[in-house]
Order: sequence, then C-alpha cells, then structure tokens
Amino acid sequence: MNAASDHMARGVRPADERKVLLPLLMGLSAAGVALIPSASGQIAAGAALLAAPLTWLVLADSQRWLALFFVSALLLPPLPVAAGNSGPHVAVLFAALGIPAGLLALDEWRIWAGALPAALAIFYAVLLGSAGLALLYSGWAIGAGSLARVLLFGITCYIFAFSAFGPAGDARRITRLLFLAAGGSALFAILDFHYQWPAPAGYGPQFIWLDTGVFRRAQGFFYEASTLGNFCVFFLVMTVLCLLRPKAEVPVSRRTLVLIAPLLMTALLLSYSRASLVNLGVSLGALLYLYRPHLHGGRWIRNSLFICAGSALLAYGLFREFVETWLLRLWLSAKYFFSSANSVLSGRLESWQRLSQFLMEHPWHLVFGVGYKTLPYSDFTGAPITADNMYLSLLAETGIVGLTAFLVLNLAILRTAWRARHGFFGAWIFCFWAGQMLQMTSGDLLTYWRVMPVYFWVLGQAMREASGERPVR
Repeated sequence: MNAASDHMARGVRPADERKVLLPLLMGLSAAGVALIPSASGQIAAGAALLAAPLTWLVLADSQRWLALFFVSALLLPPLPVAAGNSGPHVAVLFAALGIPAGLLALDEWRIWAGALPAALAIFYAVLLGSAGLALLYSGWAIGAGSLARVLLFGITCYIFAFSAFGPAGDARRITRLLFLAAGGSALFAILDFHYQWPAPAGYGPQFIWLDTGVFRRAQGFFYEASTLGNFCVFFLVMTVLCLLRPKAEVPVSRRTLVLIAPLLMTALLLSYSRASLVNLGVSLGALLYLYRPHLHGGRWIRNSLFICAGSALLAYGLFREFVETWLLRLWLSAKYFFSSANSVLSGRLESWQRLSQFLMEHPWHLVFGVGYKTLPYSDFTGAPITADNMYLSLLAETGIVGLTAFLVLNLAILRTAWRARHGFFGAWIFCFWAGQMLQMTSGDLLTYWRVMPVYFWVLGQAMREASGERPVR
C-alpha cells in the first residue's frame, strides 16, 4: 500500500497532517521554554522562537527590511541603554537583515561600473583605515567608537548599493512611506518641544533661553537638533519638487503634501538650526533654477503659499515667544556676522583656530589624520575639539587622503544627480545636495547615520535614472 492509500485508509489527508504539525511544534517549543529553570533563560528562548518566524516574514520580500529600517530609524527612539552618545537602536537589526535579503535576491542584482560607486567605495575604505589610526593614537575605547561609526556609515553605503543595483522595488511606494514617516517624526518633534517631555535617550545639550523658561531645542527622535533640521529640509525640497512636476509623475498626493509640509517647516524652525535654513534656501534656489521654464503655472505658487501660511500660523500660534526670539536671532546674526563672527557662529571660529594650530604644529598628521571621529572624545590634540565642520574635521581625522576622497565623492554625487536631473529622484538629490555641501561647513553631517541612508537611497534611485550603461552582474 502506498503512502497516499495509507492516508486515505486512515481517513487523514497529508494536508491535515501539515495543519497539525505547526501547533504541535509550537506546543513542544512552549513546553521546552517552560522547562528552562531561570526566568532570563525563558525570556531569551522565547525571544529566539519569536524572532525566527518574524525574520522569515521580513525576508519573504526583498524590500520589506528596507521599509522596516526606514520606519524604525525615523519613528523610534534609541533604546534606553547607556551605550554610545544616544544608545543602541533597533534599526540596526533591520539593517543587518538587509544582508540576507540581498543574498536571497542575488540573481536580481545588476551592477555596473561608475564613478559614484567607485568614489563611495574608496571613501569608505579610507574611513576603515582611519579607524586603525584612532586605535593607535587614542586607545581601545575611542578606537572602538571610531570603528562603530564607520560601520554605521556602512549602512548608508549598503542601502545606496541596494537601491542602485539591487532588486527593483516600488520606489513610489517607499517614497510615500518615507514622507509619511517624516511627517510623523516632525509631529513628534513639535509636541516634544511644546511639552518638553523627557528626552527619549541621550541627546545633545542644546537649549533656548526664553522669558518663560529654558527649553530643549526640538530634536524629535534624533540625537540632536540639527539632525532634525537637516532631515526636514530634505523633505521640504521634495515637497516643492512635487508641486512643480506634473501630478502623474509624483509619488505623493498634493493633499498629503499640503498637510504634512507645514509640520516639517514648523519642526525645522523649532530645531533652531540656522545652517538648515541656509541649506533650504540654497536647495530651493537650485530647484527653482532647474525648473525655471515651468514657473509660469500658478498652482504650485498657491500651494506653496498655503504651506508657508500654515507653517507660520502653526509656529506663531503655538510658540509666539519662540518665533519672536528666532527672528531676533536671525537679525542679530546678520547684523554682527562680520564684527563678532565667533559669537554668531556659536564659538566655531575658536574651535577651527585650535584645530588649525594643531595641524600646523604637527604637519605629518595632514597626510592620514589622527583617526575618524576621535576629535570630540580624545585628548590627543590637547583637549577634545568639536570641529562642527565636515571638511575640516575630515582633514584632521583622515588627512588630505580622506578629504580628497570626500571631495571627489561629492563631485560624483552632483555629477550623477545632474545627469538624472530630468527625473524625480535626480532633481531631488541634486538640489538638496547643493545645500547639503554648504551646511557641511557647520556640522559633521556624515554622523547622522539614521537619516543619511534615506538620502543615499534617493541617490541610488537617481543613479538608476541616470544610468545609460548596460548592466552586468
């Protein structure tokens, strides 16, 4: 008697046995967990059992890990654990799932040579080598921190590669998801500033002194305020781009744009970041220049005015004293920029002078630097220094080699984006990166590891738009 006949004789079909098997395995697993003597062991075993089906569910779709990474990075705070500046973050786990997801879809990858991926690979190799110098000059603890930051930037590099060369996903759907997540993040930042809730984890000590009290600058779920400001600029540029392009070519409806954009603009103002405002001005200037033949239509102007009016009403209605202080700060910054530049730049000139003096006294460090992301934590230069300048920081930490590699990378980004400027993603990243390069003179933007992958995902989509080469594996 064959197997099928045997099953029929018993009145049980194979499908019925498979339905029984899963509950049986779950029951046996639960019994096994219950037999573990310690509570911590039971929790660990239960978590492992739960993680297995969840991992399978994530890997079943090659794009699912990407969506989970973006949502968790933008809408979840770090874990309340004393590690690093702000604590570990669950988004790293989803980023790690991107590796098996990419391997499972390896036959869908199409990789072609180009200046941008080569420049990014070289720059990342320089950062890895620089972590070794951090270990040599500043010791194990600071060297490990340097390596950790290099690995976090590696998430950005991998997401760029996945976006540009990996399995083709629904870019419009992911863009909508990103914009909604950005709106949620901005809304939390506004509420957090209004109620001054306890910081979700470690945060930069950035405060505003008003007559009614001392307030922590809006930072949302991020470590510090300028990350929030930079992030809001990115999606405000996308908003104006969507208003300028035909309705059928944009991934987000105009109704959604005019509802969420005021939240982004208000969060940007509450971040109190002047450099982010400069970034926004440069980015929008580049965008309007790029789309100057299409500026005759009135609909985008009406929608833009509606967004500005909504932002002004929201900010002034809820935070009147703050807005008045903010406007006064901008006026005083412009008035005293040349006579009291160091004060206007929040002490940056003094830091730059100290760092320049160190490099002049130790010129051999100009070649390879003193180790990536060691200046704020090490006494190697005499005292910890926060450069607040991406270019000067890279010069001191990675030397001329690292700075040159970074400048070449920026030129490759602009070149790729310019070639794709007629596409949605190409215009978006080109205009934003023009402002980003200027904002880098006032902040170490590469350390914004939770938002940089979003920017480089868009860059990867722009490379798809720009590429005319025949892809090869």
